[in-house]
Amino acid sequence: MLRARLGLADPVPVSVQRGVVEACEGFDRERIEYLGLEEDVIPAFLFTPQAREPLGGVVVFHQHNGQFHFGKSEVAGIVGDPYQAFAPALARRGLMVLAPDAISFEDRRAAVRGVEPDHYDWLQHYNAMSYRLLDGDVLMRKCLDDAQRALSVLLQLGALDPRRVGVAGHSYGGYTAMYHAAVDARCQFACISGSVCSFATRRREGTGITLFETVPGLARDFDTHDVLAAIAPRPTLVVSGTQDKYSRDADQVLAKVSGDFITHLRVERGHALDQERFEAIVEWIHAQLSG
Repeated sequence: MLRARLGLADPVPVSVQRGVVEACEGFDRERIEYLGLEEDVIPAFLFTPQAREPLGGVVVFHQHNGQFHFGKSEVAGIVGDPYQAFAPALARRGLMVLAPDAISFEDRRAAVRGVEPDHYDWLQHYNAMSYRLLDGDVLMRKCLDDAQRALSVLLQLGALDPRRVGVAGHSYGGYTAMYHAAVDARCQFACISGSVCSFATRRREGTGITLFETVPGLARDFDTHDVLAAIAPRPTLVVSGTQDKYSRDADQVLAKVSGDFITHLRVERGHALDQERFEAIVEWIHAQLSG
């Protein structure tokens, strides 16, 4: 239903520009590029385990945290929060991992590239939403098309079993993973951290919404539990915190979702991940593919 509402195109084969492979401890890291829906270049890091066939694969979407200069490189463990460095941890456990830049982040900014901040970073993200609205389009369609292409690239480059791929992310990345899994049946599992909260709670507490959720009338037809329900029966991990404004009412949201496909890790803490949650996420994803 959401897919039709957005006019989201079906996944297509993606042309990929391969880069230099860097050998790291336990895995290889390669910077690649591929084209998006609007012929825009999408840079990403591809992680491949060394000396073994991958157990499967996962696309990890990066967080926001008001740092538009950090994207794929934070998931790669090159910069930023070490508890966002999912790609090396998962690759060392035998998974192939793709970590792309979201639109307006890191190497997909208009004015600058790399991991240094720019004064107008926030404005580019806002413009990515507002100019599409002027054209009668929405940023969510673009973001989810990007997400579909990321999964297509992972499947193509890894020659992976399509039954052994999924998506994951924290915060902004968690929203991306949640909506992507809801509209793309190729996602066999989803890890959604710090991003399960009802529209009503976000509105009441002034939490706000991600810019790509700015879809006119969306809240009339959908709420977070509806999006999660669309992922069923595929295994889903939801990580939330009682002191996290972006997942404060996750327990109430999940109570509205039928079925037993969701595992919920709830902690008495805030939004930023810590070692306990980081390790739990890595182990849960590994468990989906190690059986």
